[in-house]
Amino acid sequence: MKLRKNLIAATMLAGASAALSFMSAGAAQAQGALVMYCGVQEEWCRAMTTAFERETGIKVSMTRKSAGEVFAQVKAEASNPRADIWWGGTGDPHMQAAEEGLTVEYKSPKMGELQDWAVRQWEQSKNRTIGIYSGALGFGYNTELIKSKGIPEPKCWADLLNPKLKDEVQVADPNSSGTAYTLLATIVQLMGEEKGFDYLKSLHKNINQYTKSGAAPAKAMALGETTAGIAFMHDIVTMVVDKAPVKVVAPCEGTGYEIGSMSIIKGAKNLENAQKFYDWALTPAAQKLGAEAKSYQVPSNKSTPIPPQAPKLEEIKLINFDFAKYGSSDERKRLLSKWDNEVKNLPK
Repeated sequence: MKLRKNLIAATMLAGASAALSFMSAGAAQAQGALVMYCGVQEEWCRAMTTAFERETGIKVSMTRKSAGEVFAQVKAEASNPRADIWWGGTGDPHMQAAEEGLTVEYKSPKMGELQDWAVRQWEQSKNRTIGIYSGALGFGYNTELIKSKGIPEPKCWADLLNPKLKDEVQVADPNSSGTAYTLLATIVQLMGEEKGFDYLKSLHKNINQYTKSGAAPAKAMALGETTAGIAFMHDIVTMVVDKAPVKVVAPCEGTGYEIGSMSIIKGAKNLENAQKFYDWALTPAAQKLGAEAKSYQVPSNKSTPIPPQAPKLEEIKLINFDFAKYGSSDERKRLLSKWDNEVKNLPK
């Protein structure tokens, strides 16, 4: 009987210890966790996650999606946010999220180290999003396919309307892709809204697929699945570095550019860790990971080396892109709705 009592007592004590241990582990895990939505290429997302975990011991749960998809998810989860930080992707949906109160104000001690365009993004969003990199929009073409099909090498936006390129051009859908929304906003600013939409309607005849991801057309070009593709120039450069038969083009008429951004989600359950990641992501050490992951944007910290492969922004004819206007909730909704109704649904 005594032995039985001792066994019961030992079992209860072990159970209590296990429960206490479980609770302590749970508390530790909660303190050392971060949920990140990532809007750049998978390789760069993973590199950031691994480096931050190694440096801080904070366990990161990362989901990679295109910028428009992340915005839609953050909005859908507003009453019970799952994510703490949204890192990467074009600034326009970050700006819209800021305007709609889906993200929160934060001032990093790293602010003084950043390029003017990164700080301006922060100021225009009322301190709710910050610039982490920049890159110009452009297009590219598969040099082997262009030659075999007897198509003149395109140098301008206008050249992509060549009837010989029917079903030979690829671009993403601006509803899911920040890259494609940048194209939409660029063409409207470059040509005026009426002529800009006329251009997009004509371009539609040559589009073989509206992809979900903005970088997908660059990969399709490299694989010979499409002759031409519209994307950020740095995404096309990645294919060139990998020895694909692809040429990068800065359109002769001029082009827009992105300010890739970072925001802290309103209601973040791991707010302190989100702020730690925010500050760390603005350091040169963190920003150098982009080039190591074959992403060749221009970093926002002045001390971060610019990858030699990165397109030279000072040599590209950039428009005076109005990030405040085209990142506003009303303008984004209006332009996307108009594109859906007047372009996407057109017959070929």
